[in-house]
Amino acid sequence: MTTAVMAAPASAPSPWFGQPRGLTILFLTNMWEQFSYFGMRALLVFYMTKELLLSQERSSFIYGAYTACAYFTPIVGGVIADRYLGKRRAVIAGASIMAVGHFMMAFEPLFYVALATIALGNGLFLPSLPSQINDLYAADDPRRGWAYNVYYLGINVGGFLAPLICGTLGELYGWHYGFAAAGIGMVAGLVIYVAGRRYLPPEPDRGKAARAAAGHSMSLGRSTLALLVAVALCVTLFRGAYEQVGNTVALWTDTGVDRTISGYVVPMTWFISLNPLLVMLMTPFLLARWRRRAEAGHVSPAARKMAMGALIVAAAYLLLAAAAWTAGSGRADWPWLVAFFVVFTLGELYILPTGLGLFARVAPPGAGATTVAAWYLAIFAGSLSAGLVGTFWSSMPRPVYFAMLAAIAAAAALLLGCLNPLEKRIEAERRGAGEND
Repeated sequence: MTTAVMAAPASAPSPWFGQPRGLTILFLTNMWEQFSYFGMRALLVFYMTKELLLSQERSSFIYGAYTACAYFTPIVGGVIADRYLGKRRAVIAGASIMAVGHFMMAFEPLFYVALATIALGNGLFLPSLPSQINDLYAADDPRRGWAYNVYYLGINVGGFLAPLICGTLGELYGWHYGFAAAGIGMVAGLVIYVAGRRYLPPEPDRGKAARAAAGHSMSLGRSTLALLVAVALCVTLFRGAYEQVGNTVALWTDTGVDRTISGYVVPMTWFISLNPLLVMLMTPFLLARWRRRAEAGHVSPAARKMAMGALIVAAAYLLLAAAAWTAGSGRADWPWLVAFFVVFTLGELYILPTGLGLFARVAPPGAGATTVAAWYLAIFAGSLSAGLVGTFWSSMPRPVYFAMLAAIAAAAALLLGCLNPLEKRIEAERRGAGEND
């Protein structure tokens, strides 16, 4: 299978993290988008239950429905970007719309309209940004293998800062200050993208791209298509448990964890920042480990690596079940929560960047944003299921609920493990096809 390579100055070596400068522009742009998303997400459930006085069940469902819609709109947005707007215009339009939506969140009567506006803008933005990564590299550039992990590391800086800034402003000074800070972050991402556009790959002719996509429509093959569909279904199941971090785990952190350290009650949102902080700390070590294994000829298939990640996340939820069971009717000690985030983040790094990279790697020419959008379709379905899973929080004992989340993640791990032989066969076919070209 051949890959279209864009001849762009951005593909030259760069002092910016040893990667093309365009990759830095892309992850800085997404870093601020993630700042706005996670900043708003850190406040959303609490805003609904404490300010709007909605029930926990309704708030959890709205949370799940919003995150689901935010990952459904990229399906349409990816097609619009590939066929009509182009990736650059789609990113600029999407970021502008999202910024407006975040500022609307500062006004209580516009709450539902603001959520819809953010979801619509996200549809154009989300698939169009990471789908530009492959075009920064030549086909034989060894840095391509680690690009999505580096990108994932960069964007988690925004996820780390968001609860600390937006969450603290919202908890201590007023919800609307936190939402406004999220809007400012989105504007910052838009400015970085526009200012750094000279480092990005050139926009291909969309007419030629469409014809290329049509000519390569069968290049995926039935086996590859079946693999992607199966992976998407497994990820849908997995995210039913994964997305509880911003939903029921946040609620438990607020009411079920003793957050007092040396007489100071740590804000709940600061604990949420542990996840992106640990992404930044763990990623370099994991990349070094995977690079050493690759040099020794031991490259794990994507499905196996993702299965390992889902299994690790299951272990993390078992930790929470043990913490809740040990605490009984009282509050669990905060080290349990820290241990949870350490294990949870390790599993996340095995599964999420790997899945995104898999979908982007097999995209036919001219259909990069559309294929990446298919990955977000799985996130859409998983987020919707997470909202439904969250509705059981009020009716189940805490240890049983967390054990249920562990079982969901373990089931996803088992199913992903079953895909390993199929992926190995597909990779062998691809290598054979490459030798015949």
